[in-house]
Amino acid sequence: MPQNHEAMLHLNQATSLAEKLVHLHRVTKEKYPFITRISVALYDSGTDLVRTFIYSGETSPLNHYQAKLERCHSLKVLAEKGTYRLEQDLSVFADSHKIHAMKIYQAGYRGSYTLPLLFEEELLGFIFFNTSHENAFYPDCLSYLDLIGELVGLLLFSSISTVRTLLSTVKSALDLTFSRDPETGGHLHRMSRYARTIAREMASIDERDDQFSEYVYLFAPLHDIGKITIPDSILLKPGKLTEAEFEIMKEHAENGRKLAQRLITNYGLSGVPHLNILLNIVGSHHEAWDGSGYPEGLSGEDIPLEARIVAVSDVYDALTSRRPYKEPWAVEEAVAELRKLAGKKLDPNCVEALLLNLNEVLEIQGSFMDDDNELVGTAGLT
Repeated sequence: MPQNHEAMLHLNQATSLAEKLVHLHRVTKEKYPFITRISVALYDSGTDLVRTFIYSGETSPLNHYQAKLERCHSLKVLAEKGTYRLEQDLSVFADSHKIHAMKIYQAGYRGSYTLPLLFEEELLGFIFFNTSHENAFYPDCLSYLDLIGELVGLLLFSSISTVRTLLSTVKSALDLTFSRDPETGGHLHRMSRYARTIAREMASIDERDDQFSEYVYLFAPLHDIGKITIPDSILLKPGKLTEAEFEIMKEHAENGRKLAQRLITNYGLSGVPHLNILLNIVGSHHEAWDGSGYPEGLSGEDIPLEARIVAVSDVYDALTSRRPYKEPWAVEEAVAELRKLAGKKLDPNCVEALLLNLNEVLEIQGSFMDDDNELVGTAGLT
């Protein structure tokens, strides 16, 4: 079998983007053994954050790390001009006060080549090639790495597009709930980013990689899809639900899980990575730390971590947002309520993870404000 054909076969057989990157790194090292690390960071235009995502190499000096693109001057130039950054000798960063530069150098990397990952003028992120000795990059190598960068960009866009297809499909259903339930587009933008912030903090404790944080963020907006199965007479009821009505309302969690699974099957989206995260978020975000939640009455760490994370982010945003039936709580009041719920309804570690990053949470809160015209519906349940 021709070597190139075999390489493409292995690439196609890899199930996740991380596995594809590992394979491309292996092929690259066969040609250029000094390329000791390849990593990809993602960009979120909504928060201007560049975040570590996947890597291939023996060590990863940067995990669960993020920085504002505005403060990363050289990366910002790459993104704006669509050009590259070549550092043949990283000793210039030996005494750098920038965390990412310092950690890369301390890990033993001595050269770097960086490319922006752009698709149709959209900045997806950046790819970084590192070597363990100085002056390793030469023209033939750089040309090859340009091709690898283009391929990774295409793979990344393909992966993102697949997830976006799923999100768009489900959004068609979610749009129905927006006209029936007092949640806003701002709520979904905020709570999904709160969830990513919590997930990043929890990942280092729970030994999860950066992919976990990203997929929690991507799937968090779909948590309440099951509400489209609830009758208007219950979903839109302005007063307190009866016990029988609440039992029907509780069915939205399991109904949502089944609906998401059907959509995945019907639209041939089983190739979307980490679908278990989606299904766990949809089905288990109303489980409670003390076992009093639904639909299964799970407790403690038996509740999937991603569902515990979404529960905290959802409660915080519900407390601090205006609804037709309530004014927003002050941040101090919301924090006090979260502390009260910690260890009862909410995972105390996830609550603490949000509070440790409260400045970032407040910045997200200020970036995605609700339009008064978005607020529709009546009391219902939060």
